Amino acid sequence: MTLSLIFDLDGTLIDSLPDIHAAMNRVLVARGSAPLSRTQVQGFVGKGAPNLVARCVEAGGDAPDGPVYAEVLAAFLREYEDATGLTTLYPGVVAALEALSRAGYALGLCTNKPLAPTMAILRHLDLARFFPVVIGGDSLPQKKPDPAPLFETQRRMGRADMIFIGDSEVDAATAQAAGVPFLLYTEGYRKGPVDTLPHSASFADFKDLPGLIAQITAPAAP
Repeated sequence: MTLSLIFDLDGTLIDSLPDIHAAMNRVLVARGSAPLSRTQVQGFVGKGAPNLVARCVEAGGDAPDGPVYAEVLAAFLREYEDATGLTTLYPGVVAALEALSRAGYALGLCTNKPLAPTMAILRHLDLARFFPVVIGGDSLPQKKPDPAPLFETQRRMGRADMIFIGDSEVDAATAQAAGVPFLLYTEGYRKGPVDTLPHSASFADFKDLPGLIAQITAPAAP
């Protein structure tokens, strides 16, 4: 089987927002800034740590590209590198990944989260065993929705074809730019209605994912 299944991480396999929110507020409060709400921080998630920090700094009234930004970004990356205590798996993720592995699919991970906290959370939640290839938000000069990280994940996996599985507008745009099928997990961090995101199929429960992939990859009837 030549197909690779490439997953996003935050909002797709894991609910990491509690750790992101807590780490960001620890940094902001330590420097005398007002904390942000969970809803505010969630609205800034998806395009990588630099964008997240820029938006959070801007929400606090500072320039998103000034000295405060650089200070907060450095502090956030230190704080978040091993922040794993509040992050949880979405229901059914492990069973689905095990079923897909047994079926012979190659699994990879392509996320805008920096690589160090990505590997830390994969180890913490015992997901690293599923993903021999992991591309983080700082693995390449480009980030999603640029398709380069997705193509690099595919290249390292050595498989001819791929399906991308994610939860957000950024993921949908990445798959569209790459010209590959996109499966949308509807319980993650997307900002708009499901029908506003281009996708091949959607699912709300991971128990449905193996069957959905089998349907999409089944040969067409003669």
